Amino acid sequence: MKEKQDMANCEHTPLLQTVIVAPPRPRYPHSTLRRFCTIALVTSLIIIVALFLLPFAIDGPRPHWHHRHRPFLASFSSSSPSQLPSDAWPLTQGIPYEELQQILLTTPEEAKAREWSQYYTAGPHLAGKNLSQAIFTKERWEEFGIASEIVSYDVYVNYPLGHRLALLEKSDTSAEGALEEDVLEKDHTSGLADRIPTFHGYSASGNVTASYVYVNYGTFEDFNDLVKANVSLAGKIALAKYGRIFRGLKVKHAQEHGMVGTIIYSDPGDDGEVTEKNGYALYPDGPARQPSSVQRGSTQFLSNVMTIFLLGVAPGDPTTPGYPSKPGVPRQEVNGSIPSIPSIPISYLDALPLLKALNGHGPKASSINKWWLGGGLDYKGVEYNIGPSPEGLALHLVNEQEYVTTPMWNVIGIINGSIPDEVVILGNHRDAWVAGGAGDPNSGSATLNEVARSFGNALEAGWKPLRTIVLASWDGEEYGLIGSTEWVEEYLPWLSKTAVAYLNVDVSTAGPRFKASASPLLNKALYEATSLVQSPNQTVSGQTIRDTWSGHISTMGSGSDFTAFQDFAGIPSLDMGFAGGSEDAVYHYHSNYDSFDWMDKFGDPGFHYHVAVSKLWSILAASIVEKPLLHLNATNYATGLQNYLKAAKDKADQSAPKSAESPEISSFRGAFRHLEYTLHRLFNASVEFDAYAAYLEESLGEDIPWWKWWEKVRLYWQIRRTNDKYKYLERQFLYLGGLDGRSWFKHVVFAPGLHTGYAGVTFPGLVENIEAGQWDNATVWSHIIEDRVEAAIGLLHLH
Repeated sequence: MKEKQDMANCEHTPLLQTVIVAPPRPRYPHSTLRRFCTIALVTSLIIIVALFLLPFAIDGPRPHWHHRHRPFLASFSSSSPSQLPSDAWPLTQGIPYEELQQILLTTPEEAKAREWSQYYTAGPHLAGKNLSQAIFTKERWEEFGIASEIVSYDVYVNYPLGHRLALLEKSDTSAEGALEEDVLEKDHTSGLADRIPTFHGYSASGNVTASYVYVNYGTFEDFNDLVKANVSLAGKIALAKYGRIFRGLKVKHAQEHGMVGTIIYSDPGDDGEVTEKNGYALYPDGPARQPSSVQRGSTQFLSNVMTIFLLGVAPGDPTTPGYPSKPGVPRQEVNGSIPSIPSIPISYLDALPLLKALNGHGPKASSINKWWLGGGLDYKGVEYNIGPSPEGLALHLVNEQEYVTTPMWNVIGIINGSIPDEVVILGNHRDAWVAGGAGDPNSGSATLNEVARSFGNALEAGWKPLRTIVLASWDGEEYGLIGSTEWVEEYLPWLSKTAVAYLNVDVSTAGPRFKASASPLLNKALYEATSLVQSPNQTVSGQTIRDTWSGHISTMGSGSDFTAFQDFAGIPSLDMGFAGGSEDAVYHYHSNYDSFDWMDKFGDPGFHYHVAVSKLWSILAASIVEKPLLHLNATNYATGLQNYLKAAKDKADQSAPKSAESPEISSFRGAFRHLEYTLHRLFNASVEFDAYAAYLEESLGEDIPWWKWWEKVRLYWQIRRTNDKYKYLERQFLYLGGLDGRSWFKHVVFAPGLHTGYAGVTFPGLVENIEAGQWDNATVWSHIIEDRVEAAIGLLHLH
């Protein structure tokens, strides 16, 4: 027994002892409630996480651009995707919207506008030679509280060295052109020692002697008329009138017909009622054109075809098409993008002996067709014969230019908003061909300074904008929209992601009549803004600009800094200002007499129109910047497209009568009908989308209790998604391949006319092929446009 006990206690014995266990305790009496609370807590956490992540799903992927793709920005506060942009949203942050409007309507002053005008017009400020003005502008904006910087580009341009124009009769000089504007005692800048000579930007140097031909306005059609009339052109010098088309195309057309030089003058027959012939006194004593005035300007081929690297002719530095002109970048040859024959601008005083020498030689202009009628120098003995000039009579044309690569300076100001990826840009160029430039561009420069001062006062009052504002003072616009184009090319990724609209003012004031051109997306905002600003030319007390304006909004073309934004980047743009009419004082465009003295006496005595544009510009910008729903309208765009297509259809019907249809024309008509149907679908989608946006806007007026915070966040992100669709709608009409022969122009709806340069054409790829009778290519463009319209429909789709 003892052995057994010892074995049981041995350490090698398995421990198989019996353990007495107490009876199980009873379970928690409220187990069902406990289980429910656990499930509820976990579910609540899941819902909270889902609510946090929901805005990311609503807003979609949000790519980030490297800092080099965006301009200088001061530090800004950005809300996280699950938050509102500010505690005040949807109200204006810092001050009520009504108070903001009041500040913008009361800040601009005539005395300040006059002061800015005096500064900018006091001396020469040719492109690439106005750094002091860039610094002045930057310093003023910073004084107003707007962070600013100077952005430079190295640009290829020309400056004048010398010129001569002589009418030779049997090798003897019978008349020598002055090629200079008279110094006027009553115009202080006309006699500056360092005033800029008369010349053409991007003109070719040359020394030629040849007979000459009067070519009317030098349009594509004018040259065709001359060819049909068997007028000899090759080897001759062209004498053309300014007007109807961009001056660079006049030179290009002459060059294409084998002519060796071009002279362009301003004919008083295009000045309307206000002429010496009609009894009006000449400037500076009266409103009629000063006879010695000369219109300078660029002759770069902005809208026509070139073959270098399959790129179309583009604005900007001709040596860097499609990319910014920064130091060290590769540069291309300019053959094809600027003239190869010399050209000079002259006054009608210098043109008189040339025109009179053609009397009796060649057919009369009036015998060609109705487009050749007119000419205001008949009272001076001009019969407007075409020529060529008779044997023994020739012109000696000398043009000497220096081509250099030189810096140009944009001034960029930033007012950061709570939503950094929605940006509104306001721009005006600063450079001028002359010392003055009181209308072009410095009425706009003076106006922009007053806009900046207005925004500065609002910031000082506590305003914090919802969206970011960019102010831009461009350099190099006159040579070929250089400063703005290079900037857009440099910052294209950032602009494509953020830009809502570009609002341009070139000539803010040159007369009493309001004019505007715009993308139809901006029509609604423009009509509303013009209804809020008092008109300077009231016939009834209290009239607004909208009351005294016809309401006509022109098609976007080219000729100012909106071109790169609208036609290249697909950013809805607008250009506006007051201009003169046929019964107003003659505006001496690009002449020494576009001076402060002319503006003070004839253009805008009292500077009331300067102030009106300042108010309108800032009020318009504020409406886009501050309204929670972007102040754009898709239905207006769709309606515009339908009208543009109807105009194209009318052209097609005129060019190809249905009684004689070829297979190519039948195919085109089929594609065209399909395009019409697709545009009808876009209209329906736009109406539905704008109605949804209106519903969201109404929802903003509802009183949402604080404890339903998620409803406010949901509404904010619904509006953000809607705003993104408005923001990207214009971009849907960009075609990567660009227009035929000028691929820099990407917009399938808007472009400068192939044969006009300035004036806008709609559906250019389609219309230009219809006009040329290229029906197969017109069919191709119908499909291209339809594809882009389908993209717009897809963007606006609500489901």
